[in-house]
Parts: sequence; structure tokens; C-alpha cells
Amino acid sequence: MGHTVKGKKPLLARVRRIQGQAAAIERALEEGQECMAVLQQIAAIRGAVNGLMAEVLEGHLREHLLAPTAADAEADPARQQEADQVMRLVRSYLK
Repeated sequence: MGHTVKGKKPLLARVRRIQGQAAAIERALEEGQECMAVLQQIAAIRGAVNGLMAEVLEGHLREHLLAPTAADAEADPARQQEADQVMRLVRSYLK
């Protein structure tokens, strides 16, 4: 079972918030709101999508690339540490 299935509820909550933000941008454009208000909403939705990307990517990394196999009782701590460093870098990049 994939991590997106196990963590479906919080991921769907994020997606629904993003949908609400997209609808707010559409309303702002239809209503002719000021450019700065629209730009702020676009920046907010970009941050939300990047957060979703980071969460799914981290889950994938941990579930599919670092998960211990039946032969290994535990995941390698060095690999875990490296994965943590990669995820910090990715999260920093996505901000």
C-alpha cells in the first residue's frame, strides 16, 4: 500500500484548501480586485502546492526508498540521516 493511500485524509485536506485558494483567485479576477491582492493569493497557493509536494515527496522517500526490507530489521541510520538532509534541502528549495 502506498503512503498516499495511508495518509490520504491529511493530503486530501491540503488539496481541498488549495482548491479553495484557487477559487478565491478566480473570484478576485472576476471581481477585478487589485493586482496586489491577486498576487498575494497566487503566492499563497504556490506555497500550499509546494508544501503538498514536499509532504508527498518525503513520504515517497521514506516509504519506498528507505523502508527496511524483510532482510533488514531496521533501516540504516546513515541513510535515514542522509534522507533527512535531502528533505531539509528540498523543503528549503520549495519555500
